[in-house]
Amino acid sequence: MVRCGSVWFRKYGNFIDNLRLFTRGGSGGMGYPRLGGEGGKGGDVWVVAHKKMTLKQLKDKYPQKRFVAGEGANSRVNALKGSRGKDCEIPVPVGISVTDENGKIIGELNKEKDRILVAEGGLGGKLLTNFLPLKGQKRVIHLDLKLIADIGLVGFPNAGKSSLLSQVSHAKPAIADYAFTTLQPELGKIVYNDFRQISVADLPGLIEGAHMNKGMGHKFLKHMERTRQLLFVVDISGFQLSSQTQYRTAFETIILLTKELELYKEELQTKPVLLAVNKMDLPGAQDMFHVLMNQLQNPKDFLHLFKKNMIPERTVEFQHIIPISAITGEGIEELKNYIRKSLDEHANQENGVYHKKQLLNLQISNTISYNEPPPKNGVTSPIDVI
Repeated sequence: MVRCGSVWFRKYGNFIDNLRLFTRGGSGGMGYPRLGGEGGKGGDVWVVAHKKMTLKQLKDKYPQKRFVAGEGANSRVNALKGSRGKDCEIPVPVGISVTDENGKIIGELNKEKDRILVAEGGLGGKLLTNFLPLKGQKRVIHLDLKLIADIGLVGFPNAGKSSLLSQVSHAKPAIADYAFTTLQPELGKIVYNDFRQISVADLPGLIEGAHMNKGMGHKFLKHMERTRQLLFVVDISGFQLSSQTQYRTAFETIILLTKELELYKEELQTKPVLLAVNKMDLPGAQDMFHVLMNQLQNPKDFLHLFKKNMIPERTVEFQHIIPISAITGEGIEELKNYIRKSLDEHANQENGVYHKKQLLNLQISNTISYNEPPPKNGVTSPIDVI
């Protein structure tokens, strides 16, 4: 963990977001025909969520990626009922979606100690099976991590997300003057002086057409679904993927990013969004920033410049807009403060909505109680009027 100004930052490298595993439930134990004894059932295979686990740790610890539960014990003279086989538990991080080989969702693990049965053990030998045991279920499963973080950094390649991460954390992600420097998510935590922690995910750069799985496409967009808030990082001088693609201004970049999110999944647009306008150290940046602010304050006045299929149904309303330079450090402290402020504001709002919902449910419950007809014997129970 490294010190950076008024915060600490803990960085996690070598990120893995999916794994393919072989699982098999344990076979049942043999029955005992002469005395009618039953063999023990084979153990089951479970996937269990743990907060401090990562898919990389899982892969390193179990390189064969095979998980087989224990076999049920055979029935014998001194133990006619065979004991059950030992279950096998696969430790995984919180935020895992488990699917089978055909892509069918088996379940999701969204909080610590959530568990999903993925391969059932076979029955022990008994009269119905002619005292022969059954084999355990075989299943190939896919673990898919939709990254859970407080803040997800969103932007086109070369917007300066990796430089921003480096400035905030003193970490050393790969940085270069070409697209797709970040090919997999970088995950870390800002730890403030009062020990408040905010997790930040630097996500791979997006390109136009990502909703159709171009570039990093869906591999990128799926991680955004489980971030609390988004931080758009935009180059004040605009963006051009290559000499064969069209140049986009900072305003056009924001509109296109918004459209990509909308086309992939409209729910992403309901997340609170902050905007970091990067590279304010460039010549003429202040003038370009004033132009951008005017466009963002009156977006409908400029949407006629876009093709119809590029215009989102609704434009983003940013919680805060912060001009920064990841090179000089300008605006970085303000950005950290606004990130914390925005998360706190929305946490309070969510708590308020939750309490209102609970109060409404209580009022509805009371109304139903008062409106219930009295029992046929005419005696009103105290419970009916509470």
